[in-house]
Amino acid sequence: MYKGKKVIVVLPAYNAALTLEKTYKEIPFDLVDEVILCDDASKDNTSDLAKSIGIKHVIVHESNKGYGGNQKSLYNKALELGGDIVIMLHPDYQYTPKLIPAMVNIIGDELYPVVLGSRILGVGALRGGMPLYKYVANRFLTLVQNLLVSYKLSEYHTGYRAFSREVLSTINFNENSDDFVFDNEMLSQIIYADFQIAEVTCPTKYFEEASSINFSRSVKYGLGVLRVSLNHFLQRTKLAKFNLYKRTDS
Repeated sequence: MYKGKKVIVVLPAYNAALTLEKTYKEIPFDLVDEVILCDDASKDNTSDLAKSIGIKHVIVHESNKGYGGNQKSLYNKALELGGDIVIMLHPDYQYTPKLIPAMVNIIGDELYPVVLGSRILGVGALRGGMPLYKYVANRFLTLVQNLLVSYKLSEYHTGYRAFSREVLSTINFNENSDDFVFDNEMLSQIIYADFQIAEVTCPTKYFEEASSINFSRSVKYGLGVLRVSLNHFLQRTKLAKFNLYKRTDS
């Protein structure tokens, strides 16, 4: 709890048994009230391990719904449980839970309603093991996105994000893709709805157990990002209209 606001951490999990407990133990439970894990039909014992280490809210998808589908289940559950501040943390330990207090403070003190953990701010991305082709693609896509959506972020591709309840209750995230481009669609919706976004520097960690999409999936993701950015441009210039940007409170 932070200043009367309920804090929930959501964990989108797929084959996370090797890193889940390490991630969970670093969550600051003096601030965090609830943890929700969604196991997207893992082939290991992720869901059983989650329950054994004390996670009360474990959602299990019987078939794989994808990274976006996983997040939809998590955010809907977080809203159902009354979350005021919701932090999405990957259980593969690629992002440190030690940044949660900073993210909670920013939203809880009503400075910004959205916080991203940026791997690009500073000089740590390549030093932390980010593959060069991913770094170059990240910088290129971010440049194009900033131009098309008329905003300025250091990156749109981090998986470390925190949201206020108002944001999750306003944007139509259930309309988004079930694949990895879900993250970009969500940011596009947030920017179009005129919510302001803060960024904090996040250490980059790439290692064998950390999840990462392969080159072919990366190409598919990149094309999806360009599509989302173009659609955003068409929507904001009133050249087209997409259901993605219909507010759920309208």
